[in-house]
Amino acid sequence: MGVLEEMSEFLQKGKANDVKALVQKAIDEKIDAKQILEQGLMSGMNIIGEKFKNNQVYVPEVLIAARAMNAGIGILKPLLVQAGVQAKGTVVLGTVKGDLHDIGKNLVKMMMEGKGLEVVDLGADVPAEKFIATAKEKNAKIIACSALLTTTMTEMKSVVDKAKESGMRDKLTIMVGGAPVTDAYCQSIGADIYTPDAASAAEKAVAVFG
Repeated sequence: MGVLEEMSEFLQKGKANDVKALVQKAIDEKIDAKQILEQGLMSGMNIIGEKFKNNQVYVPEVLIAARAMNAGIGILKPLLVQAGVQAKGTVVLGTVKGDLHDIGKNLVKMMMEGKGLEVVDLGADVPAEKFIATAKEKNAKIIACSALLTTTMTEMKSVVDKAKESGMRDKLTIMVGGAPVTDAYCQSIGADIYTPDAASAAEKAVAVFG
């Protein structure tokens, strides 16, 4: 088994120290930084994403795999910067105003980062204006909103409305998700993409950047 396959395997098991050691080994073997990222770290995270989508692994496994991935990226980052490896695109992510739940949002962040996207995480209880202002500042193409309460879902419409008011609506793809949210609701408020789980959200986001 090659060093990259091994890295992917250890990442899936959440073994952060082994992943770090293998990233260093791959660097020492003069393997290209982009290749280490895509064929070692991201390929392992993609497998975890698929398994999570199919209920073969659960939240704790995803969290420890993501931690292992971040440990590997910590070592790789200076080389990626040197090599001029750009993120595929930028996503502004947050849980909407009035809602303090963040586990689902955090999973989406991990899955999106695992696909090579840059994620600006605004945290929970984020007002609509902040989503728009940050998207403008970071030149983000996607705003991703999460809600876990039926009472806070309505805030997603505020994000769509604010995007229209700011004149940025045609430049932005607005993604929505969370337990009470449905595709019908997404369409009714004029948002663009609904996904039922974190792995699908990451796939749809990557497709936007094409």
